[in-house]
Amino acid sequence: MADRSDYPPFVAACWTRLLRTAYLLVQDWPTAEDLTQAALVKAWLAWPRLDGDPEAYVRKIIVTTHVSWWRRRGRRGELTTGQPPEPPGAASDMDAVDDRDAVWRALGRLPAGQRAVVVLRFFEDLTEAQIAGVLGCSVGTVKSQTSRALAKLRIDDTLMPAPTER
Repeated sequence: MADRSDYPPFVAACWTRLLRTAYLLVQDWPTAEDLTQAALVKAWLAWPRLDGDPEAYVRKIIVTTHVSWWRRRGRRGELTTGQPPEPPGAASDMDAVDDRDAVWRALGRLPAGQRAVVVLRFFEDLTEAQIAGVLGCSVGTVKSQTSRALAKLRIDDTLMPAPTER
């Protein structure tokens, strides 16, 4: 039987970062936990063969599994949910939350590949070469996907600043 004694400490050390990556991709905590666990199961099976950076390997599994789930569901739009009621008098505190929510929703409207590149680049702070390794594509593809994603975010009406009154 292969030696997997270093696997539990790896999971304990990386769980939070891996879960955050999954959450940024799927935008739902229960689904992010499922995605992270599915990736860790796949990593467990491959553990004896892994050398180098196992966290990058698991991150790649998370991204590819997410894209696979997304394609299988055929989901191209966003899910609609009810909005929680605003507490009285919270309008001034809610401005920052509204801005973050608008960015969050705009990110959710990006195609899965573009969203993965943006998450890995700007939330996980990976280099273009590292992202290319995670996604199994060229650095040029990472650059073009990043450019397309940022172009879409720049023209997203929900991210436009409100007109100022004179």
